[in-house]
Amino acid sequence: MAAMGERFVTETGLRYGDALHRFLVEEALPGTRVDPDHFFASVAELISRFGARNADLLAERERLQSLIDDWHRRRAGRPHDPAAYKEFLAEIGYLLPAAEGTQISTDDVDDEIAAIAGPQLVVPVMNARYAINAANARWGSLYDALYGTDAMGETPPPGPYDPARGDRVIAWAREFLDEVVPLAAGSHAGVTRYHIAGGQLRADLGESTDTGLADPGLLAGYRGDDGDPAGVLLRHHGLGIELVIDRNHEVGAGDRAGIADVVLESAITTIMDCEDSVAAVDAEDKALAYHNWLELLRGDLTAEVSKGDESFTRAIAPDRDYRAPDGTPVTVPGRSLMLVRNVGHLMTTPAVLTSGGAEIPEGLLDAMVT
Repeated sequence: MAAMGERFVTETGLRYGDALHRFLVEEALPGTRVDPDHFFASVAELISRFGARNADLLAERERLQSLIDDWHRRRAGRPHDPAAYKEFLAEIGYLLPAAEGTQISTDDVDDEIAAIAGPQLVVPVMNARYAINAANARWGSLYDALYGTDAMGETPPPGPYDPARGDRVIAWAREFLDEVVPLAAGSHAGVTRYHIAGGQLRADLGESTDTGLADPGLLAGYRGDDGDPAGVLLRHHGLGIELVIDRNHEVGAGDRAGIADVVLESAITTIMDCEDSVAAVDAEDKALAYHNWLELLRGDLTAEVSKGDESFTRAIAPDRDYRAPDGTPVTVPGRSLMLVRNVGHLMTTPAVLTSGGAEIPEGLLDAMVT
């Protein structure tokens, strides 16, 4: 039900909550080359064509669910019979025969979905800070993750920085590098300097000894000078590992090789969720969800964050620039690949009403806007 006193603007027979209407006209549609009149007419046409169909499908869903519930109630306490259950589901039309000769193929799928194995996050799009954190989780500090969690087998101690734990973090990270991007000889723990020579990563192991990677093809890029890089990008199973080198950093200053951090490519994709983890109860809420999604796509979403006595602005991370081993520029994504999950067909929204005052299907509105 629409909030008491909420103002509405009528467009092509549908009544839009004022906050949502202003967002669409002033923020979302400008720059898209979509005429507002055409957009609103298209929403009206979509609701006219599929609103009743959506209701019919929900009624069918309710019919099937009721039959399935009754089937299980009648067999309460008996061992499950999968063959009988499958036959029952076919009888009521829940399962349909497989079509003969059906083949499905895909084209133009992003590598993050088709070729790279990595974690996916789900985050409520209405919370700007959470959404930014998720988008930026494409890259994360291995040092921070080890120090601040029980990944090494023990919980982090309270209080100020513990140098002994920091040493264990660094040792763990070096063992990790030896496992996934090993050197041709020696260990990353013994490196005193990394540098680039002839398009390959070289690692000094002492006054007169240097070595390269066991697999030179793991070098994907670097930042800074060949002889003194600020960062070295390696790849393992398609995922990036950056050695951040800074001898002026409080960690790098005490590290033999000057490594201040090891940064890993982490959350490859993120679902910006309009559905399960969010409750948009009116036009203002829907406008906020769409506003955050719009600014995520533009890359200019920000959020003010307070921690203790400190306040700062969190923003979307930029892409990461390197030089490839052959010296040419290379840019890798700084943010996770973002997908949007629209509200399912079960829900309706008071953000847009029909001329008779009925709520429209929320998933259809999401489909038009997101």
